[in-house]
Amino acid sequence: MGSSAKSASYADFHRRSLEDRDAFWTEQAALIDWHRPFDRVCNHDNPPFARWFEGGLTNLCHNAVDRHLKDRADQNALIFVSTETEQERVYSFRELHVEVQRMAAVLKAQGVGKGDRVLIYMPMIPEAAFAMLACARIGAIHSVVFGGFASHSLASRIEDASPVAIVSADAGSRGGKVVEYKPLLDEAIRLSSHKPSSVVLVNRGLAPMAMEAGRDHDYASLREQHLDAQVPCEWLESTEISYTIYTSGTTGRPKGVQRDVGGYAVALAASMKHIFMGQPGETYFSTSDIGWVVGHSYIVYGPLIAGMATIMYEGLPIRPDGGIWWSLIEKYKVSVMFSAPTAVRVLKKQDPAYLKKHDLSSLKALFLAGEPLDEPTARWIADGLGVPIIDNYWQTESGWPILTIANGVERKDSKFGSPGIPMYGYSVKLLHESTGEELTGADEKGVVVIEGPTPPGFMQTVWKDDARFVNTYWKSIPGKLVYSTFDWGIRDKDGYFYILGRTDDVINVAGHRLGTREIEESISSHPNVAEVAVVGVADNLKGQVAMAFVVAKDSTTLGDAQAQLKLEGEIMKLVDSQLGAVARPSRVRFVSVLPKTRSGKLLRRAIQAVCEGRDPGDLTTMDDPSALQQIRDLFA
Repeated sequence: MGSSAKSASYADFHRRSLEDRDAFWTEQAALIDWHRPFDRVCNHDNPPFARWFEGGLTNLCHNAVDRHLKDRADQNALIFVSTETEQERVYSFRELHVEVQRMAAVLKAQGVGKGDRVLIYMPMIPEAAFAMLACARIGAIHSVVFGGFASHSLASRIEDASPVAIVSADAGSRGGKVVEYKPLLDEAIRLSSHKPSSVVLVNRGLAPMAMEAGRDHDYASLREQHLDAQVPCEWLESTEISYTIYTSGTTGRPKGVQRDVGGYAVALAASMKHIFMGQPGETYFSTSDIGWVVGHSYIVYGPLIAGMATIMYEGLPIRPDGGIWWSLIEKYKVSVMFSAPTAVRVLKKQDPAYLKKHDLSSLKALFLAGEPLDEPTARWIADGLGVPIIDNYWQTESGWPILTIANGVERKDSKFGSPGIPMYGYSVKLLHESTGEELTGADEKGVVVIEGPTPPGFMQTVWKDDARFVNTYWKSIPGKLVYSTFDWGIRDKDGYFYILGRTDDVINVAGHRLGTREIEESISSHPNVAEVAVVGVADNLKGQVAMAFVVAKDSTTLGDAQAQLKLEGEIMKLVDSQLGAVARPSRVRFVSVLPKTRSGKLLRRAIQAVCEGRDPGDLTTMDDPSALQQIRDLFA
């Protein structure tokens, strides 16, 4: 257990990570390869910015692929399974090394160099992982956008990242339905003021592709030219940028979360050991997507850095049947699985016999994250699998878990409903939202914050916008320079945290974070919408769904239910086209006035409470009480 053998308990391990920070993280840094050792462990001279392992040279691709060639070249590295196209392909570390070099050579031939951006807009196919690792190899900065994201959202990300090249594909597939990527990409490039010089396309044969001469290139043809490619790893200074990933904010413009190289590699290597207990030669199965942070950390980089095989799965948890995931655990002897509560709630509706059909004895634990885990779901899956169910809480910004259980250090029981306790390196506090006073008692509700310096692997800043990083994340609590998670929480007498929901206007739909303002802006662009309020409403399956309340410009057009349904359909189509299906509201309801304070602020909290059948609380500042009554009547 390395350093933890010296310490008696997890509490000591955590304390040491904060009080003897440099020595602690020097030990964790030994879990990866360094081309040149670092000069300084943590530079926190300019708070809130933290720079980790300055002066050290390393490379994420070397640590994920090359360093394993001497001991495990022929061991499974990347296991691709698509129940959409009925394909299955296993790459050993040796084969992965070859494919990543081919992709790296292709990108270099397209003019991509160190520090250049490459936008990856891909389905869950091996080439997506090759592209990420190839960027890491040559020192390019990748920015992965969830495949199938609508043109409007994709365009804003192309504009912000200004990529030299884009790697994409003809299409993805979901539930047997083909989602064409190329038309969405073409439209996004048309909308963006930044035009990439090169687009590399993987043709899966799922949809026709119109190629633009000079700009668009077929990956298979380019790969043929580089079959024997030898592309060495570019040694990068630890604090250089590895990637950016966009996260929804409360304002329309997406934020590019910027991550470093060395700190991230160390954070992932340490988490694989202390949190996930993954051993070299085992298999890790994360059911996420590379478009989200979980896919970056725990499909691509984390498991490979740990010398594990990783499963990249394209498909639904219930196709061809509700036993597909369990059959993969049996077939590939999965030891660690990472999924989301929504997926488990979907599986809960399947025949329970599926859980008993397969040999799941290799599985050590199931980790769940992305949204709050309810107790009935946790109990059902715990009883079914007979392994620890470990909730964990973190964010795109943090890169790895903030709250969970580190069973690799000391075995602790999970408490259903709680993601756990603060992880090593994180100084997590609960603060009063307006006074900034620290809340130390049990069950006191406050804002969950992190005191700096934030640990390795945490975001460095917002891409191209240090001021936004400081003002958005570090200055929301009066008089305190602390990182706000924008989540309410309480801590019980044993130190376990419980997350109670957002302090801002971000909602969580099946693990996807969506800014309600973004959805409102989209709906407002409909010619017959005067005003709109979007709230997140509790949902048994997805955790939350978006619900929209609209005041029409011309209410005479909404005389009957048929007319209202027609407008509702138009609005949903509009959101689909601008933000993608994931942001589509579950319902659009029409009212003549929205509940507001006398100063004109929308009472989103009160609307949400009424939708969920709760007491809306203090309404003394409300301008027109009949506004909330209209919403009550809709739900009566």
